[in-house]
Amino acid sequence: MKRIVIDPVTRIEGHAKITIHLDDAGQVTSTQFHVTQVRGFEKFVEGRPFYEMPGITARICGICPISHLMASAKACDAIMAVRIPPAAAWLRELIHCGQFVQSHALSFFHLSAPDLLLGMDSDPARRNVLGLAAKHPELAQDGIALRKFGQRIIEAVAGERVHPSGIVPGGIGQPLDPEIREEILMGLAPARDIARKTLQLFKGTLDQFADEVAHFGAMETMYAGLVDAAGALHLYDGAIRFQDAGGAVVQTVAAERYADAIGEAALRDTYLKAPYFKPRGYPGGIYRVGPLARLNVADHLGTPAADAELAEYRQRFGRVVASSFHYHYARLIEIVYALERIRILLDTPGILDTHVRARASVNALEGIGVAEAPRGILIHHYKVDEQGAMKWANLVIATGHNNLAINRSVEQVSKRYVHGDKLEEGMLNRVSAVVRAYDPCLSCSTHASGLTPLRIELLDAGGRLLDEIAT
Repeated sequence: MKRIVIDPVTRIEGHAKITIHLDDAGQVTSTQFHVTQVRGFEKFVEGRPFYEMPGITARICGICPISHLMASAKACDAIMAVRIPPAAAWLRELIHCGQFVQSHALSFFHLSAPDLLLGMDSDPARRNVLGLAAKHPELAQDGIALRKFGQRIIEAVAGERVHPSGIVPGGIGQPLDPEIREEILMGLAPARDIARKTLQLFKGTLDQFADEVAHFGAMETMYAGLVDAAGALHLYDGAIRFQDAGGAVVQTVAAERYADAIGEAALRDTYLKAPYFKPRGYPGGIYRVGPLARLNVADHLGTPAADAELAEYRQRFGRVVASSFHYHYARLIEIVYALERIRILLDTPGILDTHVRARASVNALEGIGVAEAPRGILIHHYKVDEQGAMKWANLVIATGHNNLAINRSVEQVSKRYVHGDKLEEGMLNRVSAVVRAYDPCLSCSTHASGLTPLRIELLDAGGRLLDEIAT
């Protein structure tokens, strides 16, 4: 028995490793995707006033603090039992769309494009953002510009680019300045041009990756995402729709009733929880979330350019797209959607209204907030006492939903590309690349529930396992 360890998995947010087990003939027998960091946010928020939760939980991650702010603020709205002013809801969604633009741009241009545009087998010393900038300088500049535009929206509307203070329980800290509205509108045209150009470039590369498309997590699973009453994609609000591998809607649940459909398992080889679809049990209830899943579960996106891209995407790959390689494609389509949605929101009558916050104290002892993070469904669930002090919190993170799917994808790619008799760097890069396709945010995701998995291994000088203790 042989073992290959990829440690760390690079170009992802957070810390992870992959273990690949091979038999004596050099064939892959099993794999494990390990998340090696653990966060304690659910525990150390206990006793804090509930209204501090958005600011605290935003510090879980510097990449997607907006997503935590949105879900947390919505949970706090529920504890106060208020309906936030319409302008506040529009501004929250506007900020959220800015988050999608900047986060998806980071994932595609900086983390995945080196594989896609330089090649999976290219020199690893150059297969990075600096190598990308050297070979495709205009593309690298476009990625910076697109991310900067999304971050500017966050800064201008919510106060700061990272961990902004303007998203608060009950709404938004301050109304939208008319000059800021005009500034964002002025920036939309160049941002849309970059998105369109990048999509065309990416679509032109797909024929080079036919084998990866066929083996990068190409499997039958369920999918989950938020949709509105008309079945359209909704990033800020909506119900959770579960769809099977054939495209049939299995169940749609109100966001606040997520626990009716989602269970959470703890695994021994990782600090990352493994959510599953309760009616199908664990591990049979595997489902995927994020861009690929959202485009599968939505009947349509609801904006013209994005719907045109969605129609082409489905024409090429079918109504249900199964390969996790196409997370990249779906991510770019969502950038187009977010930019169009930004324009719609800025043109909404009342977006400049000055009433943007509802105020109240504790009117409910429990609150649930759900939103789509760039990586998938994000759930914040809080319980408080009569004075509003936090008694209990549960965070179900987007990357956690994908845990079982990532593990299956790693195994599928390993069995396809890794051969123990002749190891090549490109083989192992493909194993890491399938993880990058999901754009995991591991700092966000490691919140153990119940069992905290721990394994201590005793190895001899040759690496042979002598003994182990598992809890």
